Amino acid sequence: MPVGPSVRTLATDAVTGKPAKLPPTMAERAAGLFDSVYGAVAPVAAGSDLVVATGLLPAAAGARAAAEKAGVPYAFVSCFPSYLPSPHHPPLAFPGHPLPADVTDNRVLWDQNAEILNELFGGAVNARRAALGLPPVPDFRDHVLTDRPLLAADPALSPWQQPADLDVVQTGAWIRPDVRPLPEDLEKFLAAGAPPVYVGFGSMPLRDAADVSRAAVAAVRAQGHRVLLGRGWADLALIDGADDCLVVGEVNQQELFRRVAAVVHHGGAGTTTTAARAGRPR
Repeated sequence: MPVGPSVRTLATDAVTGKPAKLPPTMAERAAGLFDSVYGAVAPVAAGSDLVVATGLLPAAAGARAAAEKAGVPYAFVSCFPSYLPSPHHPPLAFPGHPLPADVTDNRVLWDQNAEILNELFGGAVNARRAALGLPPVPDFRDHVLTDRPLLAADPALSPWQQPADLDVVQTGAWIRPDVRPLPEDLEKFLAAGAPPVYVGFGSMPLRDAADVSRAAVAAVRAQGHRVLLGRGWADLALIDGADDCLVVGEVNQQELFRRVAAVVHHGGAGTTTTAARAGRPR
């Protein structure tokens, strides 16, 4: 069920420069995410064995609050290692707070990351917790992640490096089998010639999607292959009427990737795992 504002709309507006329909401050955005997720999770948390959350930290904070109110355990899961604090990699840069170029110690960078997240979200989340009768948390990020998060990533593709401060439980990738048939026009395209090269950027909006489409099609054609463009959030599109190229929307990638010559993608956790399982060049 949808919770909160559309991430696709927010991300696309940010890339294209459109005015985003967002609260004016990060604290208000955090409060809105917290409230949306708490409101969705609280009615089903009671009687559950466990509440598992992922994604944006203010949203996951709402899920943890719902678990606390219901008296059930809570766990955080990340689908890729770089979301979790580690001495082996730096944190992801937060918009408006780039990583300092003169700091190379990853632990120092993660300490700064915790301070930034406390500054941006801690006050808003603690205010919401107080309204629910829950105690404040001194470290917002570590409260959400816990000291024993789950890592739902394949250990061959995305290993969790030791030694590390967190007691991370790497479970392997979480995969929901997809049994949807491929669309009829896609089946016809696949049957009409040699396996094409798939090019898609998933949930990455692009400012110059038309130029990217042209460059991708030209590059694949130059290698003598047919082209299959994944429309995605970038809205990749055909550049001409030639029959060696097709655009597809949301499809069963588990089935599709087994039938293409190669997969060119954005490196998202799910797409990377699916392409690797299909055994196709990436």
